[in-house]
Order: sequence, then structure tokens, then C-alpha cells
Amino acid sequence: MERPALNRSLDASTFRNHYYLKEELVRFCRASGLPVTGGKAELTERIACFLEGKPVERVKVTKVRTKLAGTLSEETLIESPFVCSEIHRAFFKAKIGSSFSFNVAFQKWLKSNAGKTYGDAIEAYVRIRNEKKTKQTSIDPQFEYNTYIRAFFAGNPGRCLSEAIACWKWKKSQAGSHRYDPADLMALNEEKGRPENGK
Repeated sequence: MERPALNRSLDASTFRNHYYLKEELVRFCRASGLPVTGGKAELTERIACFLEGKPVERVKVTKVRTKLAGTLSEETLIESPFVCSEIHRAFFKAKIGSSFSFNVAFQKWLKSNAGKTYGDAIEAYVRIRNEKKTKQTSIDPQFEYNTYIRAFFAGNPGRCLSEAIACWKWKKSQAGSHRYDPADLMALNEEKGRPENGK
């Protein structure tokens, strides 16, 4: 089934059953007067509500006063809501080293630990960095491509990236779940026009 165009005449269940890029979701929201902020999951829910004729809540934007340079210390309490800034980056680089970066896991920790100190944050960063070296990190649900590619290689260790991408492109064009399934290898048969030969 060919993926339907994302427009106002689309029904919500059909919309939810197909894969759309974040850029397409943002474009639809902008054209429909809907808020364009948030991740892919939030945009999807917003559009689905709109297509169902339900009211869409306006996004409240909270302005955060940025702390002045030089005021952060290990005793400073983490503010809420936390917003990454160059001041924060400079502080952590000075304390942790030039290799510091706001990775996803650390950003989540900062945003969910308001009231703790920046000293606690430094300890959390080191712990997260060490855990990352010893175990596989999780991928957020909105990153469907990354999740799919990881699952593809877990199930097919001898395969190459071009085959994984070919299967992903086929999968995202289909209605329904976009999670990897061993049956997706049929996409390689269609692409090559010959049997899998047991690979």
C-alpha cells in the first residue's frame, strides 16, 4: 500500500499506521497553525488529535533566566526547567575536561534532577560515561531508524549496512509497525530479483 500524503483529509488511524519524517510533521503543523515544538512523538500525538477533530493544547513556553557567567559552582542547585547553555557547557568542560558533551542520557538526568547540585551532576556524568563504555545504550522510541538498524544487525551479524538500509526503506514504506522483523529480508529479494540463498 502506498503511503498516503499527509494532509487534513487523512484520518488519524491511517496517519498513525504510516511512517512520516519529523520534517513532514513540522511542515504539517506549521501549515495547520499547530505548535511545531517538541519531539517526533509529541508532534505525532498533536497531529493525530487534530485529525480526530479534538482540541490541541497550546504549548506553554517558559522563559528561563540564564545564570550569569561565573555564578555556577559545584554547590549551585540545578534549576528547573534545565536548559543547556554555553555557560553550562563551559562549567562542565572546566570541571570534567574538553571531552565533555551534553549527551542524551546526561541531559535527561539534568532535566529530571532539579534541586540537586552541579557537583551531583558531575558525578552523574562520570557514571553515565562509564556505563556507556560497558553496556549498550538505549535508543529513544522517536529514533526509529537507529532502533531498526541496531535490531537488524543483532539478528543478522554478517550483513552489511547497505542491506540494513534497504530493508529499512522498504519497512518504512509499509503500513503498521516499523520495528525490525526477520521477514523484512524479503526486501533484499525484491531488490536483487533473486532468492536469498540462505544468507
